[in-house]
Order: sequence, then structure tokens, then C-alpha cells
Amino acid sequence: MRRKEFKIEQEEEITAFLQGMSFGFLGTADEQGFPRVTPLNFVYSEGHFYFHGSHAGGKMDSIRQQMQVCFTVADEYALIPSYFSDPELACPATAYFKSVTAYGQAEIVEDLTEKAAVLTLFMQKLQPEGGYLPITADDPKYRPRLKGVAVVRITPDELTAKFKFGQNLKEDGRADVMRGLTERGGARDGETLEMMQKFCPYHP
Repeated sequence: MRRKEFKIEQEEEITAFLQGMSFGFLGTADEQGFPRVTPLNFVYSEGHFYFHGSHAGGKMDSIRQQMQVCFTVADEYALIPSYFSDPELACPATAYFKSVTAYGQAEIVEDLTEKAAVLTLFMQKLQPEGGYLPITADDPKYRPRLKGVAVVRITPDELTAKFKFGQNLKEDGRADVMRGLTERGGARDGETLEMMQKFCPYHP
């Protein structure tokens, strides 16, 4: 059962998270009903997930056979050891993270202008420093490549977000974890503290 205190419904928070990420996991099923999970790069734009790759291969075969897919994106911020809040028991050990899962329809994009726009978004995310010609559908250098690459659009029917940053803790437990993060000073502990302050009011 999903804990309601971790659920995020603000569209702007979800969009900001997805647009800041570049890697997710595509869930498909083959014609026998066996599940398949494929890690891949993606972009999120105007409520749609996009990925690209070869026209051939297992994931494309699965999509052609069954358009219903799921797509998950997650970012782990910090591991929270049990001793931050309990000197003896292992039970409080956990991880703080953001995750989004979408369920919906996958469609192969045929329009070259849309393909060019999507691949431009990929380049802006993966190569923000530039160093390439703008991608346009009417450029003879890009047109055959745009025809040759597969671009898939996922339109979510359902989208759920879980941002876990100790919202279930009582005030003293929350203070213990924040103190532990401050003292540890790990690579993302400062970010984690910011997320706790943003999403983690005391829940009686």
C-alpha cells in the first residue's frame, strides 16, 4: 500500500524532476506475456516521454505487439542508516529518493519534424555545450538519419510520483536524521536536507 505522505501531486514538481533526469526504465510485455525492463535515456516534454533507438530489437517488437507500457524514473538522494535515529535496531534504515512511474500508450513517431524536435531536446540534455548543427527535418544532412532512427512517444494514462524524505517521521526522529546528515556531510546530504525541509513537515 502506497503511503500517502510520500505521494506528490503538484505537476510543476513532477515536471521539474523529470526534465532534470535523463535515464529511466521502460516496462513492456512480449506476446507470451513475459515482462521486459529496458534501461534507456529519455526526455520529457509537454506531458510525454520520448526515447529513441533502432527500429529493430526486442523492445520495439514488444511495443508493436502491445502498446501498453510503463515507464519509471528514480533518483536516490541518500542512504539513511539506522543509527541516525536508533542506536540498536536496524529497522529505521532506509533510503530517500524521488520516483515517478507512468502507465500509458507507446507510439512510434513518424513525423520528421517531431523527431527533429525530440532529438534536439536530447542534445540539449546530453550535450548542453553545443558543438553540432541544429537538427531540422529539412536539412539534407539530417533527413536520412531522421528517417532511420526510431523515436517513441509514451502518452501517460496514469502517472504517480513518490518523493520520500522522511515525511512519516515524528519531529524528534526527523531532527535525528537531519543531524546525522549534517554531521556526515556526504556528496548529496546537503541536497537531501533541502528536500527534507521542503517536503517534510511534521506529521502527527
